[in-house]
Amino acid sequence: MEVKKSPKADLEKTRGTGLLIGAILTLAIMFVAFEWSERDKVISVDTGLTQVVFEEEIIPITEQEQPKQAPPPPEAPKMEEVLEIAENDADVEESTIQASDDTQKAVEVKYTPVEVEEEEVEEQEIFTVVEEMPSFPGGMGECMKFLSKNINYPQISQENGVQGRVIVQFVVNTDGSIVDPVVVRGVDPYLDKEALRVIKMMPKWSPGKQRNKPVRVKYTVPVMFRLQ
Repeated sequence: MEVKKSPKADLEKTRGTGLLIGAILTLAIMFVAFEWSERDKVISVDTGLTQVVFEEEIIPITEQEQPKQAPPPPEAPKMEEVLEIAENDADVEESTIQASDDTQKAVEVKYTPVEVEEEEVEEQEIFTVVEEMPSFPGGMGECMKFLSKNINYPQISQENGVQGRVIVQFVVNTDGSIVDPVVVRGVDPYLDKEALRVIKMMPKWSPGKQRNKPVRVKYTVPVMFRLQ
């Protein structure tokens, strides 16, 4: 069976009109929402009080004139202090100094000259020729006897047939002792060594003198080595 509709109950006729009206309302709401902003609000902060303006009084600055000072007087020339040095043998008066402590005892001050002892400087100069030359006890003959008696001929020099004269130089001190012996002309190392040993064994000599004063003198003695 076919259902029939009344022309008045047909809703399709008013559909387009409803859509148009809804669209118009929507646009109107959106337009109002966009146009409404915070800038339209006005906040009044007026409290009814007026600003008080203070005027600052400017005080002029005054300067007092300083009195002119007179220039300082020139400095007096400095006097050079002259020191007088008194000799050791000068007479010095004794002075008494009053004490400042509770005892009120006077302190007596005396000057005592200091005696400086002059040390005799030992003459270190070595002479080669003096007025009185040093001498071996008993003379040079006894010196040669002493050397020949105390010399031990080295065995290796004897086997090699070495012989000759060794010249030894030394210094006779002011007390007659023999120091600093050296070989000034040698023959063989073994003979030279033996010559130095014997020279060091010699007793004290009589020292040389210059102006009756003992001095150090350089002396030279030959030491003979001879095979029989």
